[in-house]
Amino acid sequence: MSKFDNKVVVVTGGASGIGLGTAKAFAAEGAAVYITGRRQEALDAAVRGDMSSLADLDRLYDAVRQRHAQIDVLFVNAGGGEFAPLGAITEEHYQRTFDTNVKGLLFTVQKALPVLRDGATIILASSTTGTAGTANFSVYSASKAAVRNFARSWILDLKDRNIRVNAVSPGLTETAGLDALFGGGEQAASVKNDVIGAIPAGRIGQPEDVASAVLFLASADAGYVNGIELFVDGGMNQV
Repeated sequence: MSKFDNKVVVVTGGASGIGLGTAKAFAAEGAAVYITGRRQEALDAAVRGDMSSLADLDRLYDAVRQRHAQIDVLFVNAGGGEFAPLGAITEEHYQRTFDTNVKGLLFTVQKALPVLRDGATIILASSTTGTAGTANFSVYSASKAAVRNFARSWILDLKDRNIRVNAVSPGLTETAGLDALFGGGEQAASVKNDVIGAIPAGRIGQPEDVASAVLFLASADAGYVNGIELFVDGGMNQV
């Protein structure tokens, strides 16, 4: 019997990269998985939506309710960011980043509460940038620091329902989003090659690395793990 047989899992931002890798890992362990994303063809059970849109969130949970009574695991992974140095930060850049990474994550969890079972698990996607300074990336980094505090605060709000909340913080991970952030093509490859030397593990992370951490946090094996930030960064932010 697999660890997640008969469990219902929702993964936001699941059309590619870490989200898709994690959704596949849950499915391989027997879970019924729902994902959101902008490329609906990625999985049959996908719900197309923008997680900063409250109407899209309502539609997501309505779709789950049509087939299942409750959600067992919620992985809030939808997010994104762009480089912008202090002095060139625009209101649009700020709003776009915080709407997705903070507002979207907040209301994804809040609107899930009626359908989350008591004893469910929530995993929030933070980032190593939330605890380390990163040039030209302060707005994104601040948004991820907010995510880290949500995990700490919500374990108090949800303790009477025995719902665990943890954050997973990936480091550099091989995704289309990382390539786009680094300029794509040969430029992205060059940047990644330059930073590998700063990673004690000696490589860029893979979506499967993060998926393994998320599945651990969601499992009974982590039943006494609550409110932590689990770094999946090859040691880069630990030295």
